[in-house]
Amino acid sequence: METNRTEETPPEGHNRLVFEKSPYLLQHARNPVDWYPWGPEAFQKARYENKPIFLSIGYSTCHWCHVMAHESFEDPEVARLLNQAFVCVKVDREERPDIDSVYMTAAQLFTGRGGWPLTIIMTPEGKPFFAATYIPREARWGGLGMMELIPRFKRVWDNQKNDVLRSAETMVNALKKVSITSSGGDLGQSLSNRAYGELSKNFDAQYGGFGGAPKFPTPHHLTFLLRYWKKSGDAKALHMAEATLQAMRLGGIYDHIGFGFHRYSTDQHWLVPHFEKMLYDQALLAMAYTEAYQATGKEEYQITARQIFTYVLRDMTSPEGGFYSAEDADSEGVEGKFYLWRQQEIEEVLAAEEADLIQRLFDIDVKGNFIEEITGKPNGSNIFHMQKPLAECATPLSLKEEDLGRRFEQARVKLFLHREKRVHPHKDDKVLTDWNGLMIAALSKAAQAFAEPLYAEAARRAADFLLQRMRVSDGSLLHRYREGEAALPAYAEDYAFLIWGLIDLYEATFEVRYLKTALDLNTHFLEHFWDRKDGGFYATSDKAEALLIRTKEIYDGAIPSANSVAMLNLLRLGRMTADPELEARAAEIGRAFSLKVENAPSGHTQLMCALDFSFGDACEVVIAGDSQASDTRTMLEALRRRFIPNKVVLFIPAEEPLPQIHQLARFTKHQTSLDGKATAYVCKNFSCQQPTTDISRMLELVEKRE
Repeated sequence: METNRTEETPPEGHNRLVFEKSPYLLQHARNPVDWYPWGPEAFQKARYENKPIFLSIGYSTCHWCHVMAHESFEDPEVARLLNQAFVCVKVDREERPDIDSVYMTAAQLFTGRGGWPLTIIMTPEGKPFFAATYIPREARWGGLGMMELIPRFKRVWDNQKNDVLRSAETMVNALKKVSITSSGGDLGQSLSNRAYGELSKNFDAQYGGFGGAPKFPTPHHLTFLLRYWKKSGDAKALHMAEATLQAMRLGGIYDHIGFGFHRYSTDQHWLVPHFEKMLYDQALLAMAYTEAYQATGKEEYQITARQIFTYVLRDMTSPEGGFYSAEDADSEGVEGKFYLWRQQEIEEVLAAEEADLIQRLFDIDVKGNFIEEITGKPNGSNIFHMQKPLAECATPLSLKEEDLGRRFEQARVKLFLHREKRVHPHKDDKVLTDWNGLMIAALSKAAQAFAEPLYAEAARRAADFLLQRMRVSDGSLLHRYREGEAALPAYAEDYAFLIWGLIDLYEATFEVRYLKTALDLNTHFLEHFWDRKDGGFYATSDKAEALLIRTKEIYDGAIPSANSVAMLNLLRLGRMTADPELEARAAEIGRAFSLKVENAPSGHTQLMCALDFSFGDACEVVIAGDSQASDTRTMLEALRRRFIPNKVVLFIPAEEPLPQIHQLARFTKHQTSLDGKATAYVCKNFSCQQPTTDISRMLELVEKRE
């Protein structure tokens, strides 16, 4: 746990959150609510004063968190009632996902749903007896508001405390019950077919994506579909992935002026987004577009991935090389204000011909194409979105494709520079190890697919920053960095995602130190997070603060689960180092969660990617050659351009007398360059082929199906 600063006296007009580093907690440091950060002082006070705890969990770019804060937590009367009835505790879910996971599970058991802000009322021992999400200040929509609820809870606690304690104990027992995972059998290949079938039934054939509104990107659905297509040849799988990628890129969920993706679409056809931008979305979507480019060769996917990286490297990169967490949906108290345009403003910024072009491309209207959520009517504001790709607009506009692209880019830059003068949304500038691991992986994949050294260098800078500032002398990781302070013991996602990034970074740079560090972190991860009884990784270390339950996650939601990512990491590291024990652990993850996965395979599409690797003719490719020679570069580029997801690649530099990779992968000691030429050694299904210096032969061996 972070050092407790709450014993200090806050300056006048502030509460104890003023001593924290979390941007979310600092947003509430001037509230009249007597907030405490999560820590022993809050629980001691609650026990001493015999008060329940009011726990509020959110994050700095959460729109409805802002709404509840402005309505209630900044209101003196609500604050007075809260301070009288409770000890109030604020938690940043991005800093403490372990706390969030426990109490979100409780909320789902209480109410059948979850979300943020998460409101929990619990005993001084942390046992919950009430849960809700956003609560208005006054009674609304048939439900009670804060002004009615707080006095009611005070009366219940004062007069019916024993009933409350019994209810809380019942919830704790329910939490313990749902946290138990029972091992089952091995996961079979048929699960991939079932996951594909479920996605097919849920596919929106008209607008792309899956399900109705709100519609989320869920990039691991798409990377799974690409793998399914690669293995099965089923054209529909590729169509579903492409249709979704294209629809998102055209829609309002994409920032056509400054690039990057918003969190999700509030409607079915990707028009009106929830405007916040999250680092993890940029990373996961960049991976999906990169893989789609490898699979199809279509430049539009490479362009989209490159634009995502332009946004991240421009706006979301710290001076030290790490990546910031998020940008808010709101600016000047209005959601989306930074991103919306009135027709008149466009006409003022651009020349007449440019304005006409932009209005025709993006369906700009004087009445506005943005429909207000409350009124259901346009308000004169416009979201940039397209009906069809830019290339398809050239002929109707009587322009050549290259001329249209040039004219659009000139207009876009003018609009971007004008928009930069606006009040920007709040940026959450904390650096999280897990989300940075995802971005390192994304940049490393793109560096290979696009032969772009700039991306490899950005990934290298971020990795070096994390390993210098977020790694402790005992080999463990820390979770969060901000303003010079690294803090909070790392979670399973930190290890799994950073290991993922380091494996990809090794394959992008062939710097052995990254592979060695991935192996070292994996050893620590297994030692301190592994469930020795039932298998799988716990969300927290065996040294972490004990909460009501110690959870294990497998569901691949907005972000893939640590266990799903770790399963593929173990398979890849096992193949790279010829260590069957690591592959055995991967199989144990499958068995640990098989009962849950069997119930809903499409809810575990990242795990399906790992399963595809284990059953999908995965191969090991070792290339030996002079790292500076043109034939080596040509061989590597040929391998990297193709969509070959189920492979691992090692490199033996011929110019090194004792290559470092031999220490990690001993089987490579006898694999050398033939006749001074770049040479590929391809092994598949535990059988190795004759080495070859011919690129076509290498690709034939790699792509060959057994």
